[in-house]
Amino acid sequence: MHEYDLSNARWRKSSHSNGEGGNCVEVADGVPGVVPVRDSKVSGGAVLLMGSAAWTEFIGAVGAARL
Repeated sequence: MHEYDLSNARWRKSSHSNGEGGNCVEVADGVPGVVPVRDSKVSGGAVLLMGSAAWTEFIGAVGAARL
Protein backbone atom coordinates (compact mmCIF):
# COMPACT_ATOMS: atom_id res chain seq x y z
CA MET A 1 0.00 0.00 0.00
CA HIS A 2 1.33 3.44 -0.95
CA GLU A 3 1.17 6.50 1.24
CA TYR A 4 0.72 9.88 -0.42
CA ASP A 5 1.69 13.19 1.12
CA LEU A 6 -1.02 15.61 -0.02
CA SER A 7 -0.06 18.41 2.38
CA ASN A 8 1.30 20.52 -0.49
CA ALA A 9 -1.23 19.39 -3.09
CA ARG A 10 -2.62 22.07 -5.38
CA TRP A 11 -6.34 21.49 -5.52
CA ARG A 12 -8.55 22.80 -8.31
CA LYS A 13 -12.33 22.88 -8.46
CA SER A 14 -14.41 21.44 -11.20
CA SER A 15 -15.01 23.85 -14.05
CA HIS A 16 -18.70 23.30 -13.33
CA SER A 17 -18.40 24.80 -9.83
CA ASN A 18 -20.34 27.87 -8.90
CA GLY A 19 -20.43 30.14 -5.88
CA GLU A 20 -23.86 28.94 -4.81
CA GLY A 21 -22.85 25.86 -2.79
CA GLY A 22 -23.42 23.32 -5.53
CA ASN A 23 -22.20 19.75 -5.31
CA CYS A 24 -18.66 19.99 -6.59
CA VAL A 25 -15.40 18.14 -6.42
CA GLU A 26 -11.78 19.18 -6.40
CA VAL A 27 -8.85 17.25 -7.82
CA ALA A 28 -5.13 17.57 -7.25
CA ASP A 29 -2.66 17.23 -10.10
CA GLY A 30 0.89 15.99 -9.99
CA VAL A 31 0.50 12.86 -7.85
CA PRO A 32 2.04 9.99 -9.87
CA GLY A 33 -0.36 7.16 -10.70
CA VAL A 34 -3.42 8.51 -8.89
CA VAL A 35 -5.87 11.40 -8.97
CA PRO A 36 -6.83 12.66 -5.49
CA VAL A 37 -10.49 13.73 -5.35
CA ARG A 38 -12.31 15.51 -2.50
CA ASP A 39 -15.52 17.39 -1.76
CA SER A 40 -14.91 21.10 -2.41
CA LYS A 41 -17.16 22.03 0.53
CA VAL A 42 -15.14 19.91 3.00
CA SER A 43 -11.53 20.67 2.16
CA GLY A 44 -10.26 18.98 5.32
CA GLY A 45 -12.34 15.87 4.76
CA ALA A 46 -11.66 12.51 3.22
CA VAL A 47 -9.78 12.14 -0.05
CA LEU A 48 -10.56 9.46 -2.60
CA LEU A 49 -7.51 8.26 -4.55
CA MET A 50 -8.52 7.08 -8.01
CA GLY A 51 -6.13 5.32 -10.33
CA SER A 52 -5.22 7.47 -13.33
CA ALA A 53 -6.81 5.02 -15.80
CA ALA A 54 -10.02 4.84 -13.75
CA TRP A 55 -10.19 8.65 -13.61
CA THR A 56 -9.78 8.89 -17.39
CA GLU A 57 -12.63 6.40 -17.87
CA PHE A 58 -14.82 8.24 -15.36
CA ILE A 59 -14.29 11.61 -17.07
CA GLY A 60 -15.04 10.03 -20.45
CA ALA A 61 -18.25 8.48 -19.16
CA VAL A 62 -19.40 11.73 -17.54
CA GLY A 63 -18.70 13.64 -20.74
CA ALA A 64 -20.62 11.09 -22.81
CA ALA A 65 -23.58 11.25 -20.42
CA ARG A 66 -23.80 15.03 -20.81
CA LEU A 67 -24.27 14.81 -24.60
